[in-house]
Amino acid sequence: FFQRPPVVSCLHTLSDNEGDWSILPLLPELSHSFGKNSSWIVFLEEETNVKMTKLLQVLAKFDKNKEWFLGKPLHDQESTIIHHYAFAENPSIFKYPDFAAAWALSIPLVIRLANKVKEEPLKSDFTIDLKHEVALYIWDNGEGLPLTAVPELCTEPGDSPQTEHCATTLISEPPLCGEPVKKEDVFVAVKTCRKFHRERVPVIKKTWEKEALFLEYYSDHGDPSIPTINLGVPNTERGHCGKTFAILQRFLSSSVPNTQWLLIVDDDTLISLPRLRALLSCYDPSGPVGLGERYGYGLSQGVSMSIYIYPYIYIHFTYIFLYTAVVQLLNSGCKCYSNDAPDDMVLGMCLNALRIPVTHSPLFHQARPEDYPRDLLAHQVPISFHKHWNIEPVAVFNKWLKDDWSSKPSAGLNKSLKTEL
Repeated sequence: FFQRPPVVSCLHTLSDNEGDWSILPLLPELSHSFGKNSSWIVFLEEETNVKMTKLLQVLAKFDKNKEWFLGKPLHDQESTIIHHYAFAENPSIFKYPDFAAAWALSIPLVIRLANKVKEEPLKSDFTIDLKHEVALYIWDNGEGLPLTAVPELCTEPGDSPQTEHCATTLISEPPLCGEPVKKEDVFVAVKTCRKFHRERVPVIKKTWEKEALFLEYYSDHGDPSIPTINLGVPNTERGHCGKTFAILQRFLSSSVPNTQWLLIVDDDTLISLPRLRALLSCYDPSGPVGLGERYGYGLSQGVSMSIYIYPYIYIHFTYIFLYTAVVQLLNSGCKCYSNDAPDDMVLGMCLNALRIPVTHSPLFHQARPEDYPRDLLAHQVPISFHKHWNIEPVAVFNKWLKDDWSSKPSAGLNKSLKTEL
């Protein structure tokens, strides 16, 4: 099968374009770099194991001279806000790839899409759920290609006996790169407001608050029974930039314990702090980092490091900062243009200007478990969900987030691509 070993590249090394992680702006570069000498481009996640011989056997079933979009299909059970309620009448009709199983494009399709990207600006300025948006772009309102299901692209653990037919599997252990970060190294800031003191705060107290050694509730009203701290910033219905920056300033003051990490969450966030502390073991505490579920704005424009083109983390549920990142942010003069400015996007612009990495983890979720495909959640160990709408939040926490795997033995997280030749 092998005339020469396959080329393995990390997306962030292929060009200086900040939007490379969103795939579509990178297609012209992929077409130029690999189009003449390759038949397929296969996209993998860091947790994907590959049996290379089996993968080549699978790809050989498809005519490499034709256009193919291959993957393990996911679909929505119901229309969801994270996909802008697309296909509301029948959400299950549209299939998009589970990135963890790997997905592939034939070079003829890569070339056509690359030309399209160069000739026509991408329609959306926002990148939210990449796997769904890539599939929509390739499908092109029915004028392009649907996803072709490939059973050999799997998301079962690599040590499962049911994976003999699989070309790809997943690393079975959750992320753990060393000893979990200690409780005393994480400060938790909860954003709330007076109208939610009796509705949302009790859920936190019944679920995950006890796992936090240092935690404060920040509100527009001081309530000693919780207690909450009034930061002097009025509540706003939209963005909460003023409140978020007041939290950042307080974090660097002598009013709170000195910790390595700052976790900012909304008051309707459900989160496993033990799982989070295990994940944080994978990051160097000496360098600035922002961590959460990454979005993007203007990434399709392809201009590197522009103030108008940047990744950002959806801050209304989970945002994790290293202390050094907060110091650099505030020392840079970064600030809100109004109290109700979108804090996630303002922070995204500032982090981008400072070249502080905005790091994505698929284990953070901006919505409820009901808003994600069952097959996707089946192979995840989620860290957080968001929103109490139309659910019983304590029951959701107990089902999805209560168990503490951070104390269990782990082989560690191998962030390199594994292949079996």
